[in-house]
Amino acid sequence: MNIYITRRHSINPVFPAGNTVCPLPETTGEIRLKCHEPDYKLFITDPGIRRRMSRAVKMGTAAAMQCLNDFRKTPDAIITATGFGCMSDTEKFLRSIIENKEELLNPTPFIQSTFNTVGAQIAIALNNTNYNNTYVHKGFSFESALTDAQMMLSDHEAKNVLVGSYEELTDTSFEIFSRLGWYRKGGKAGEGAQFFLLSTEEKSPCRLIDMAFAFRPPESDLQGKLHTFLERNHLGPDVVDCLISGESGNSEEQDSYDRIEKILPDSSVVTYKHRSGDYPTVSSFALWLGAGILQTNEIPSGLMKIDRRKEIKTVLIYNHYRNTNHSFLLLEKELTNNSIV
Repeated sequence: MNIYITRRHSINPVFPAGNTVCPLPETTGEIRLKCHEPDYKLFITDPGIRRRMSRAVKMGTAAAMQCLNDFRKTPDAIITATGFGCMSDTEKFLRSIIENKEELLNPTPFIQSTFNTVGAQIAIALNNTNYNNTYVHKGFSFESALTDAQMMLSDHEAKNVLVGSYEELTDTSFEIFSRLGWYRKGGKAGEGAQFFLLSTEEKSPCRLIDMAFAFRPPESDLQGKLHTFLERNHLGPDVVDCLISGESGNSEEQDSYDRIEKILPDSSVVTYKHRSGDYPTVSSFALWLGAGILQTNEIPSGLMKIDRRKEIKTVLIYNHYRNTNHSFLLLEKELTNNSIV
């Protein structure tokens, strides 16, 4: 079953225009990276609804609507993923509990803080009553959503599935994560929203071939897991043209990425977390980036770690979140006259 990424959009800290063609902005020494947000009035037209939305909900909804910009049908399914959910609304509700001594609480922040708020808002905007699900599996959240979409498409339960993720970083959550030492060893804090339209009826230059993930595998098993993953897709290490590596700059997490790079000596290596920051669903940004690389056959210079100039037909994404949730995603270029939006 061929599954194509026909449309994609991202709201992220790296590319202000939401695409991989525009020049990269200059790097900064900041460890907290905020998204370049669009004018939400263009995508969420009702001011009453927009006013009640938190940043996370607005980012997720706007990214989804931009992804579906010229799609004239309604998706057969909407699947969202998040690691932390709507942090600002959760904080607002908890703060009101303390300040009002558990009395006369405003229910709106609680209602808006649920993890499936983004999926619900997208469905309302599209008047879509089809399958709608949200995955909250920490560092496997986006991979779980992708797996669900892949199964629906492979089982012919759907032809077009909207799948994406969202994450926001608030002042409070950043302070707490910093106290826990998450960014002490060189990592950066990030946020973002990425959405994709996966289809079996419309072709595009990018096919989602396969994925695999593992929970806390021993470092010595990583190379074997990659070999097994490639073998089941009838590929050798020399076939992978580009490795998109999730290394974050955290010295304690670098060993696993080095092990994977050694298996792929002929691949160009792209890194991104030094510009996007790290968060539970950041693999969705890597997927968005990989689809763009297959579309243009160009790698943004600010993300290139190892440049082995050649045509890029196969992209492997390897990411782990806090050395716990490890995942592989495999993309392949499809020769077609269509293009990814």
